[in-house]
Amino acid sequence: MAGRKNQNAELRKPEILEGYYRVLIEEGLEGTSISKIAKHLGIHPSLILHYFKNKDNLRLGLIELTISKFKASHLLKFDHIEDHSLRFTTLIDTIFSYEWSRTVDPGVHFGFYYQSFRDASVSNLFREMFQWFRDYLYEEFIIYNREGIIQVNDELKAADFIVTLMEGLEFHAHFLGQEKPFEEFAGVAKKSALSILQNRII
Repeated sequence: MAGRKNQNAELRKPEILEGYYRVLIEEGLEGTSISKIAKHLGIHPSLILHYFKNKDNLRLGLIELTISKFKASHLLKFDHIEDHSLRFTTLIDTIFSYEWSRTVDPGVHFGFYYQSFRDASVSNLFREMFQWFRDYLYEEFIIYNREGIIQVNDELKAADFIVTLMEGLEFHAHFLGQEKPFEEFAGVAKKSALSILQNRII
């Protein structure tokens, strides 16, 4: 019986979190409630509390889910590519793409980002995510530097720069893009990144 309950929880929790995510997109952080999530899913609010106990656990669960989406999206794109030059090109094309930027809805992403300044648990999850991605790039850049695909003096600083530039694209699109296609400025940012990575500027 206990095994069946655990199995049910593993099946229902992702479903509830996906419902929470959809309601957040429609209602925003301020307008989202457990009752609205339950209504969206067609279930009783008590079922959500049964699995997550409280709204804080529900929120942290969703942040962990969005991070897993982010990781899966990028790993599936180019981790299977063995040719280093092609792998580097695919990596850069991917992380400066509209598809990559919208792996997670920006309203949800930046809503939780705002909460990270006031909630240590949220902050820790975001820090782990960005450090994971920065470290992934760092390890990749060591290989590309050794192979002569890029030319940098400090692979870690180069990785920090790319993460920072990539995160700024959504900011530009929302506030400064003047309704121009995302890809227009992203293309400029990608060219700048390539110039810096290939000319020992860092």
